[in-house]
Amino acid sequence: QVQLVESGGGLVQPGGSLRLSCAASGMIFRLYVMGWFRQAPGKQRELVATIGNGGNTNYADSVKGRFTISRDNTKNTVYLQMNSLKPEDTAVYYCHAREVITNNGSWGQGTQVTVSS
Repeated sequence: QVQLVESGGGLVQPGGSLRLSCAASGMIFRLYVMGWFRQAPGKQRELVATIGNGGNTNYADSVKGRFTISRDNTKNTVYLQMNSLKPEDTAVYYCHAREVITNNGSWGQGTQVTVSS
């Protein structure tokens, strides 16, 4: 059974940085596309970034140049480095794993990121 556990969220001032981590278990990590999504109050969940099993990345336009997704296949972990944070980045951030062969997906429980002065 796939388990995804996020960490690293918190309160940060505008312009600050945070690094989110998502530790995966119960899966062959290298066979999954990993991603980060976020959901702000009253809004739909949206894609932030994905990273393929070959390391190819994709970003939402709103975070390009500020956020960096990476993965460590030896630690079964995916990261999201968030720099130059803005109040509009405030949301619950969710880790997502999609198996390449079956397209089955799994979600983490989410971690809150609040950007405020």
